[in-house]
Amino acid sequence: MVFLPNYKSQHLIAMHTEDIDLFFDEMSGVQPLAPAKRATIKAERKDTPGQEERRRAAAEELIDPNPLSMELRKRLQPHDFLFWKESGVQEGVWKKLCLGKYNMEASLDLHLFTVKEARQELHSFLKSCLENGIRTVLIRHGRGEQGAEKATIKSYTNQWLLEHDHVLAFHTAQKQHGGTAAVYTMIRKNADARNENREQHARRNH
Repeated sequence: MVFLPNYKSQHLIAMHTEDIDLFFDEMSGVQPLAPAKRATIKAERKDTPGQEERRRAAAEELIDPNPLSMELRKRLQPHDFLFWKESGVQEGVWKKLCLGKYNMEASLDLHLFTVKEARQELHSFLKSCLENGIRTVLIRHGRGEQGAEKATIKSYTNQWLLEHDHVLAFHTAQKQHGGTAAVYTMIRKNADARNENREQHARRNH
């Protein structure tokens, strides 16, 4: 009788010699199992162009600084007039704007843009005008007489001008400047212009 230590127990187990020989015969050629992996790393998956575009568009929406809405709330007709002024705008200034008496310092043509493109172009244009001290501009939105949905860009332009913080007033242009296909727009003074006005006012009062 032979005594063998068992690795699973601290006791000694007595076994007959022939049983031991049989055990080793049965176990010959057996390989120990490889230790289990704690994590499985798969090959990196590459996004399709469509997935990349959707991810890029989603990221742009999250960081989009443009406050103008893409949801049209009121559709106008091709020959409707556009007009609005902030309560603080003086009547003389408003009348002069309506009659096209101000020099149009810049202009923007939205005729050939999609709604998404027009939204971005108008926002960038107004921002640039404010930064450069440009006060009166002409925006050509067209009438939109073709197609099933009339006056789309015109309707959005009206809505966007109402929404935009930089806009003080706007009115449909006179015939010689495009009539119902364009709109005069007055932009707020920027900080530099406001400071200069305050300094001039202060000097006049001394």
